[in-house]
Amino acid sequence: MSDEEHQFESKADAGASKTYPQQAGTIRKGGHIVIKNRACKVVEVSTSKTGKHGHAKCHFVAIDIFNGKKLEDIVPSSHNCDVPHVSRTDYQLIDISEDGFDDLKLPTDDALLTQIKDGFAEGKDLVVSVMSAMGEEQICALKDIGPK
Repeated sequence: MSDEEHQFESKADAGASKTYPQQAGTIRKGGHIVIKNRACKVVEVSTSKTGKHGHAKCHFVAIDIFNGKKLEDIVPSSHNCDVPHVSRTDYQLIDISEDGFDDLKLPTDDALLTQIKDGFAEGKDLVVSVMSAMGEEQICALKDIGPK
């Protein structure tokens, strides 16, 4: 039909959404929520009663799962909130390069960072837990599975 060549840019993901909607009234303490485009873990939820002009409101206090900052949001309980797809995966630590980790973000917790570096320097066999959400990932925990 045509002599033109079409080129398509390929993406690594299958186009799956990084979040899913959930009614604000059903989100509980310990769950996850997106506040200001950041994936957060809910630490406190309080619900106000319906007022003269409408909806009951949910007040969320949450902590960003990657940088530890405290964020707050108030949403009508009947409205939908974005909830991030959060996954946790374990990887065996093979090597640490001079500038940190090649493909993983360093933990923001200094104690965890020194534990990882010291354990690796001592030759321990380490497994790191990596939390990922909304296209971001970071080491969040460490397990020692014995000497190499």
